[in-house]
Amino acid sequence: MLSLSENTLPVIYLRAGELHFSEQSARVYTVLGSCIAVTMFHRRLGIVAICHGLLPECRGKGQCGGECPAPGKYVDCAIQWMTKRFKQQGVLLREIEIKVFGGADTFSTGPAGRGGIRVGKRNAGMALRALGKEGLNILSLDVGGAIGRKLFFNTHTGEVLIKRLQPHVVLAVTKGGE
Repeated sequence: MLSLSENTLPVIYLRAGELHFSEQSARVYTVLGSCIAVTMFHRRLGIVAICHGLLPECRGKGQCGGECPAPGKYVDCAIQWMTKRFKQQGVLLREIEIKVFGGADTFSTGPAGRGGIRVGKRNAGMALRALGKEGLNILSLDVGGAIGRKLFFNTHTGEVLIKRLQPHVVLAVTKGGE
């Protein structure tokens, strides 16, 4: 069995708003803050998918007719896109191993205590709702918190490793020793 440290597998860096769907083994990694990554793994057929969703939902639902022009950007569209690809391969959705990561409160539109919208929390909530709507069962879940994560996904084994990132410390620098 290959491990995540197996150096013979190609390495793919998944950027925010991107999707990866393949039958080829690789090591996919990405860095998450408020974004959500959903991994899908069909063990028997070796088909995998992963998304790096940036925002919870597509605002142009009426315009894109379910086929979003940027499905990886939106959590709801990404999950829809991935499940559609699995169905096209003849996969029963109940056979897919689902794992969900990210959704940290690293970014908000205002103070959370004053009605600010926490993007990470909304992304995680949307992922859970969209997966439930598709009838998918989540095997592993690591969402929320206040710090980001670096994710390593071995598409050969379905194994996902998470490294929690250290919070950034911002130091105030003043001029003239003030």
